[in-house]
Amino acid sequence: MVCRTLEEGASFVEAVLGAELSPGGQHPDMGTHNRLLSLGPDAYLEVIAVDPAAPKPRHRRWFNLDAYSGPPRVMNWICRTDDLDEALDAAPAGSGRPMTISRGDMSWRMGVPEFGRLPFDDAAPALMQWSGTTHPNRRLPDHGFRLTRLDVFHPDAATLLVAFPALETVDLVSVRKGPEKRLIASISTPEGKRVLA
Repeated sequence: MVCRTLEEGASFVEAVLGAELSPGGQHPDMGTHNRLLSLGPDAYLEVIAVDPAAPKPRHRRWFNLDAYSGPPRVMNWICRTDDLDEALDAAPAGSGRPMTISRGDMSWRMGVPEFGRLPFDDAAPALMQWSGTTHPNRRLPDHGFRLTRLDVFHPDAATLLVAFPALETVDLVSVRKGPEKRLIASISTPEGKRVLA
């Protein structure tokens, strides 16, 4: 979920889900910071914004944050892969170049697009590969929140699936035609189903 400020985004998610987000950290290479929420052993929600205390990077920030305005929204999604180079080769053009990122004892590689936006108006996922076994899923407290479905809408969804057929095999994700690009995450919570969009 992207937002103008981390505080605004965290407050929005906490109000909708009834969840307290965990501290994340800073991404010095991107000039961003985040907060996180476990969605089970294999998924987490990230709330991310420009870090006003960080120097502006020489390149565009990921997730189109340099141009973002408006209320907090689910704008992007990320797929984990065991082989980033192979996944980028199979992904639509413009899915990014491999970039190594680290924070503390965590390290990962991610496809970062040159102009900050992913193909198909950000309907295509960002691709990442964790290094080693240390990643947020193993550190975040589990409060019983689970992603039950992610609907990815785009006017040209059929072309996206032709360009990146592997998306049809991603658990809990449905890529479908819609009047505009939109992501809708359905999440089960201890208080019932909630939706972030």
